[in-house]
Amino acid sequence: MNLLISIVIIAVLVLLIIRYLISIYNKIVMLNNYVEKAFANIDVLLKQRANEIPELINIAETAMAHQSELFLQLAQMRSRYLNSRQSEQKVRLANQTDHLLKQILMIAEGYPELTALHNLTELQKRLTQLENKIADRREFFNESITLYNVGIQAFPNIIFAKLLGYHTKSLLNISVGEKEYAGITL
Repeated sequence: MNLLISIVIIAVLVLLIIRYLISIYNKIVMLNNYVEKAFANIDVLLKQRANEIPELINIAETAMAHQSELFLQLAQMRSRYLNSRQSEQKVRLANQTDHLLKQILMIAEGYPELTALHNLTELQKRLTQLENKIADRREFFNESITLYNVGIQAFPNIIFAKLLGYHTKSLLNISVGEKEYAGITL
């Protein structure tokens, strides 16, 4: 009788431990999926912005022919972004594209014949709206990353996470140039 009670107690403890490990695994998977979803939301907006770039180049290129190097860099950056498969590389390319776009738009403001064009004004508005949406999604992405990192670094989750190959992920950091950016004036 005592042996049967001992076996039942051990079986219950084993089942509780297995259930606990399954809940840890499910939590890690859920947090990882939130991170992937948050990045996918950013990626959608970055692709929309990348689709606006050819129009910006067409509108501004004629009046700013001497800035052709910037347009070439922007087109190359767009192509590399669209062909990239890794999220960290996409983030780096998106940040570089941000910087180039802002340079071009600031230079375009110095050309009255360009700023008078309705197409450029509308494009600037669309790009500004996209940038605002991207900023909101970056904030959500960083919150998701923070929850994920805390989730896999908490004890005993860290043991299970390491066994399954989960590692901490990097936050989307804003460059010094982005922090100093004053916006697009129309």
